[in-house]
Amino acid sequence: MSTFLWLIVPYVCLAVFVVGHYWRWTYDKFGWTTRSSQLYENRLLRWGSPLFHFGMLGVVGGHILGLLIPQSWTDAIGLSEGWYHAIALVAGIPAGLATVVGMVILIYRRRTIGPVFSATTVMDKVMYVFLGGAVLLGIWNTIASGLLHLGGTYNYREGVSIWFRQLLTFHPDATLMADAPWSFQLHALVALLLFALWPFTRLVHVFSAPVGYLTRPYIVYRSRDERPGRGTGSRAPQRGWDTPTLTKKK
Repeated sequence: MSTFLWLIVPYVCLAVFVVGHYWRWTYDKFGWTTRSSQLYENRLLRWGSPLFHFGMLGVVGGHILGLLIPQSWTDAIGLSEGWYHAIALVAGIPAGLATVVGMVILIYRRRTIGPVFSATTVMDKVMYVFLGGAVLLGIWNTIASGLLHLGGTYNYREGVSIWFRQLLTFHPDATLMADAPWSFQLHALVALLLFALWPFTRLVHVFSAPVGYLTRPYIVYRSRDERPGRGTGSRAPQRGWDTPTLTKKK
C-alpha cells in the first residue's frame, strides 16, 4: 500500500497533470479561461477574489520554502528550527485564513447569485471541494506542528519535504511518507488529486500570462459615420449584411 500511495499515485497524478494540460491547450483553447462572472455580480467578487488570490500567493510561497528548500540551507544561515516554525506560523496562518475567507465568499457568491450559479459547472464544484480540503488540511498541519506539537515533534522537513524533492529526481522513498502523521498523508493525497483534476478545471488560467498584449497592435476605435442627408444621392448605411444584387449578363 505504501508503494502504491507514495510511488505510483504521485506519478500517475503528475502524468495526468502534464498530459491533461497539453490536451486542453491543443483541443480546447477557447475553454482555457477563468470563465469570469464579473458581469453578473461585482460587490462580493471585489472582496472575495483579492483575499483568495493574495492568500494563495502566500500559501504557495510557504510551500516553496518548506518543500523545495532543504533544512540544511536554513540551518547554514543560522535559522533554527524553532524560528522557522515561528515564521511559518506568523506568515502561514494569515495567508491560509485569507485564502479560506476569500474562498467562502466566492462559494457563497456562486451559490446565492442566480446567474453565477447557472454558470457553475460540475468540475467547478469538484475543484472547490479538493482545493478547500487541501487548504484546510494545510492550516491544520501548520498549527499542529508549530503550536500544538500534535503527533509528537514531527518535523515534516525531515520527511515529507525530502520525499517531495525525491519525486522530482525520480528516486522517492515511500517510507518517508508512510512514517508521516495521517494529516500530512491526507494533505498530500488531496493535493495530488487536485493536481490530477487541474487541467480539466478553470485553474488552467494560473498558467496564462498576457504576454501578447505587449506586442499586440493598438485597437483603433472609430465613431459611427453620420447618416447622409436627403438629396445627397447616397444610401444610409444599414445594420447587418447587405443583400447582394444580381444582374443579368448581356
